[in-house]
Amino acid sequence: MTIDLHIHSKNSDGVLSVKEIMKLAKIKNIFMISITDHDSIFYQKQASILAKQSGINYVSGVELNVTFSPSRDLTQKSIFLDFLGYNFNSEDTDLQNKLEKIAQYRNERALNILIKLNTELKKNQIKELDKKDLLRIQNSVDGVFGRPHIADYLVKKGIVKNRKEAFNRYLVKCNVPKYPLYLKDAANLIRNAGGKIVLAHPNDPYGTSLIKLTRSLDEQTKIIDDSILQYIDGIECWHSRNDERTTNHYISYSKKHNLIMTGGSDCHQKPIIMGTVNVPFYVADQFLL
Repeated sequence: MTIDLHIHSKNSDGVLSVKEIMKLAKIKNIFMISITDHDSIFYQKQASILAKQSGINYVSGVELNVTFSPSRDLTQKSIFLDFLGYNFNSEDTDLQNKLEKIAQYRNERALNILIKLNTELKKNQIKELDKKDLLRIQNSVDGVFGRPHIADYLVKKGIVKNRKEAFNRYLVKCNVPKYPLYLKDAANLIRNAGGKIVLAHPNDPYGTSLIKLTRSLDEQTKIIDDSILQYIDGIECWHSRNDERTTNHYISYSKKHNLIMTGGSDCHQKPIIMGTVNVPFYVADQFLL
């Protein structure tokens, strides 16, 4: 049976709705699933109900973006890391309030990015985006407003060919700092809501990961030892962009420290890779106890 504990819906930066994801999961015979939208748990209750109706085991999920700096090197510039929250009470008031605050900040951030973007468009003699454009972008968002939605709109307008070009030409240059959520606070939010917090894709070569600090797996786990271990309950050992060496390294590390092990496709439905990562069944056992 298939397990996928890292999936994104239209609520953040995926393509499919929660309902469509569950329908596809049923077709793919997925045994256990978790929708882990960025900084949002708005559809967790619906996901749980739909999963039960489809005969799928559901684990509540969220992906939190955390500002991180290794404590062993105080001169080290901060980076961003992603952490997955699992099996929490999605109706926990403190968790809901914090994520609503982050969502509000995301909207304000997006507006400031658009202001910078218009400056760049004007430089390139491209028509600036107006209030109608902003409204169209906002209406395309079924949840958390972020840079991917702006990128998609630039593609739709024919300003760029794809998301990658949108980021490379405009959105990296026009970026505005993210909400400063720190690891200790993220861990407290998830644990106080009865859940577990897991370091996501620690060696992702193309994503938000420890590779920003070092490509050495041994050095990565030294950083985890020094600055992360006390705040986490597990590590995402299986991921669609992992190589075998990465997976084996983090399985060994997790076993050594008695951490839970999770895995998933990190599917945004572009293309649909949901259920394609070979996650062993004992991962499900950790959530069925």
